[in-house]
Amino acid sequence: MITGELKSKVDGLWNAFWSGGISNPLEVIEQITYLLFIRRLDDLHTLQEKKSNRLGTKIENPVFPLTKEGEKLRWSRFKNFSPQEMFDVVSTKVFPFIKDLRGGVEHSTYSQHMKDARFTIPTPGLLARVVELVDDIPMDDRDTKGDVYEYMLGKIATAGQNGQFRTPRHIIKMMVDLIAPKPTDLICDPACGTAGFLVAASEHLHESYPELRTDQKLMAHFHERMFNGFDFDNTMLRIASMNMLLHGVENPNISYKDSLCEDHAGEEERYTLILANPPFAGSLDYESCAADLLRIVKTKKTELLFVALFLRLLKPGGRAAVIVPDGVLFGSTRAHIDLRKTLVEQHKLDAVISMPSGVFKPYSGVSTAVLLFTKTDAGGTRNVFFYDMQADGYSLDDKRIALDSSSPTNNNIPDILMRWKHLDLESRRTRLDQSFLVDVEEIRQNAYDLTFSKYKEIAAEQISHRSPSELIAELRTIQADIGNGLQTLEKLLR
Repeated sequence: MITGELKSKVDGLWNAFWSGGISNPLEVIEQITYLLFIRRLDDLHTLQEKKSNRLGTKIENPVFPLTKEGEKLRWSRFKNFSPQEMFDVVSTKVFPFIKDLRGGVEHSTYSQHMKDARFTIPTPGLLARVVELVDDIPMDDRDTKGDVYEYMLGKIATAGQNGQFRTPRHIIKMMVDLIAPKPTDLICDPACGTAGFLVAASEHLHESYPELRTDQKLMAHFHERMFNGFDFDNTMLRIASMNMLLHGVENPNISYKDSLCEDHAGEEERYTLILANPPFAGSLDYESCAADLLRIVKTKKTELLFVALFLRLLKPGGRAAVIVPDGVLFGSTRAHIDLRKTLVEQHKLDAVISMPSGVFKPYSGVSTAVLLFTKTDAGGTRNVFFYDMQADGYSLDDKRIALDSSSPTNNNIPDILMRWKHLDLESRRTRLDQSFLVDVEEIRQNAYDLTFSKYKEIAAEQISHRSPSELIAELRTIQADIGNGLQTLEKLLR
């Protein structure tokens, strides 16, 4: 948990960039990411030094050249230089070094994305100040490192291009808790952004499976193969890689891929779990869309193509928890209906959780839902769990102020998780409730419509009316009172 003191340090770092002339939040995060990466490299080199000294051997895999010039590239050395000397070393030597870095498994993913790093800190004074501030932030504890970086990412207050914006952390955690990753899963986010879903999955696994810290086979899987994220924004890839590193995942597969526009040879039916909130930017031309996705659903709409992509990437038996815009649930085009029919009839649709439109404010007011499904290639849908989330613990306006989460009326997420865990009890619920099960046959009869309101029943309010004779009698009484009052008034005026 990030403390008030740590928040103040991060705020001070952020303000230093802004006052120094770098006001683009993404650029600030990017420059901080580079500095954290450089600091991380020095930590790795220091570990090798300690091992060498302990064993009395040469350093096996030094990160930095074992020369006088190589020493200058290290964070622990240049942080003590004068501002001008530091600026010259970092801009002309350290950055070229990290761009050309080719290292071992421990940092290969990060070095891969750092090759396009651009040093944009404009003055020696600003560099000296931010190096001092970054050096003062504790980065020894995995949880602290992750929380600090998440807090930094939370400062990105502007939506990106192509419909990209950060998914609120509590919504991500809800989805991860619903899908419950296992230590043997292969997890993928085909539009990973800052890797929020992958990070949350790693945190869930650390909390739920202590054996990840002791079982060598599980540890190797966790650090090398489990986490896979794609994006076509190189800035996001760098941020995502650092986010994973600071949350204790040493070498995830964070790679460049335009998920909708590239065929997926080698990726199809590879993953056991998908967590995603992809950008929904509208439409693509058929010519630019991956042919294997068009075979699942013939459409130009990205929201439908992404669902097809999830089905394409999942192994049989694989599970998904993904966010879709409401149009996917009720769209009446042939492509919309066919895709919903595919989910229901060819696979196993598990749940539809409708979310209020304010969840993504201030970035967007679009209404969305969480779909949970299992790829089976053989059907299996019987009853679908529907939940109408009306509150998520925050105000649903642009301010998104935290509310008292202990009140069920302010936060439905604990109730969602509880009901998902005890689905057998949902059969006792009625269509007047906030959640219920819907039989697959009823979904078929409604053209595979998946909106909550389609199946919700509204209780008619019983209103009793008085008889006309009673109303007339009351009016006569009121009229008589008015007449008596007028007579009294006339007497007073004589």
